[in-house]
Amino acid sequence: MNRNALDFHLAMRVLHWLMAAMVLIMLFLGVGMVSTTGPQYTALLALHRPVGVVVLLLVLIRVPLRLATGAPALPGDLPPLQKRIATVSHVLLYLSMIAMPLIGWAMLSAGGYSVQVLESLALPRILPHDLETYAVLRTAHTAVAMLLFALILAHLAAALMHGLIRRDGVLRSMTVGHRHVAGGDSQNKMRDVAGTIDESRG
Repeated sequence: MNRNALDFHLAMRVLHWLMAAMVLIMLFLGVGMVSTTGPQYTALLALHRPVGVVVLLLVLIRVPLRLATGAPALPGDLPPLQKRIATVSHVLLYLSMIAMPLIGWAMLSAGGYSVQVLESLALPRILPHDLETYAVLRTAHTAVAMLLFALILAHLAAALMHGLIRRDGVLRSMTVGHRHVAGGDSQNKMRDVAGTIDESRG
């Protein structure tokens, strides 16, 4: 793999920031839908559905890419408990990003609505029309959205801690990457960065 061992693959970095923008757009569209009515609600809903579909497609691309390209390891001096928390939080992030659009799709299907992606393209319904199921899934969709929002805040806090306080290269591994250094200087650089970012990151 032709990349610095301290960094995520370039494709993973691009997908990460693209998905970050799309997920935040989807969450804020959802908040806007809850707090408004009338024509604005319809307009926000028309945006929310295709954005959710795009997020689902991107995460389905990202998971196998992550497995194929791997990830740098977490710094060796990071406490084991923090490494475990990082592992669990990343797994939950992936699961939430998959679950939220799928639940939304199922919810709309149960409510008798279509998921309109484009003017001439709608996703097929994946559940039969059932209002009780629709109500349960709507609650679940809201709960997963709140969980995802909390995970994003925790993820952002951890990134800032690594980038501004520890300065251990973790944030850099998912942004601009590390400069390639030849020979012994490269080994010294590896030691200075303190080892590696846990395999479950990304």
